[in-house]
Amino acid sequence: MKLKKASILLVVLAMATFTPPHPAGASIHQSSRLYQQMTAAERMAFVSAQARRIALRMSGKNYEFTSGFEAEIQRAVAAYAARIGNNGGDRVGSGDARFIFQRGQSVAPILIRVFKANNVSPLLGLYLAMIESEYVNIESANSVGAIGMFQFLPKTGQRYGLTADELLDLEKSGDAAARYLAANLKRFNSDPMKEALALLAYNRGESNVERDLATFVNEQNRACSVCALTEQREQLDKTFREENVYYVPRFFAAAMIGENPQAFGLEIQPLSSIDVR
Repeated sequence: MKLKKASILLVVLAMATFTPPHPAGASIHQSSRLYQQMTAAERMAFVSAQARRIALRMSGKNYEFTSGFEAEIQRAVAAYAARIGNNGGDRVGSGDARFIFQRGQSVAPILIRVFKANNVSPLLGLYLAMIESEYVNIESANSVGAIGMFQFLPKTGQRYGLTADELLDLEKSGDAAARYLAANLKRFNSDPMKEALALLAYNRGESNVERDLATFVNEQNRACSVCALTEQREQLDKTFREENVYYVPRFFAAAMIGENPQAFGLEIQPLSSIDVR
């Protein structure tokens, strides 16, 4: 009888201390303090944990980030966090970041559906669109001629069957972006960080990334190829040093905030959890 009572007590205690797993897409932030209120050490720990969580969700694998690359992500997080409630209005690139995530909520169902249809992680689509255009379907071409939410060059759009008008069609341009990433995921399939390389190639061009990998990545640093390129930036070209090097860290920063909005004072649900029906 005593043994039976002890067993019952153990079961009760186990049930009382059990924490149910978080559903996919749900924020796991549990601290009562915002990221902006954390100490430097707490912020670094948060970034390290969340970067790995995002990587696992979009790839199914554990990424082996270096501390230097995590510091790059943290700088990108700090830049976005500083824009939350900055009274800068709704200006792409400098305005209040709350407007970014409001737009993100409205386009998330389309992006999630389109990327899932192409067997590409919806996280890639959700936050690629954010770092490219902050979810604005930009009609005026930039200095190199890119337009739309995914900032396709007309020539690249043609490769994926888009007419000039379809570059501004969110569903069609999103489908093309998903197919572009899918092609690069296959191209870099042998790399343990193929998702990060596919993103980098979206910004830098796949042939350039292949050349960079052949030149700067070896068996010693291959566990995090994108980290290796980042840490050797001074040996790469000016475009990489001034633009491409920030692209993947910015993606992880955007995903970190969009998937943990309440940790940054944003009263919205994680973008990947928005109903796509």
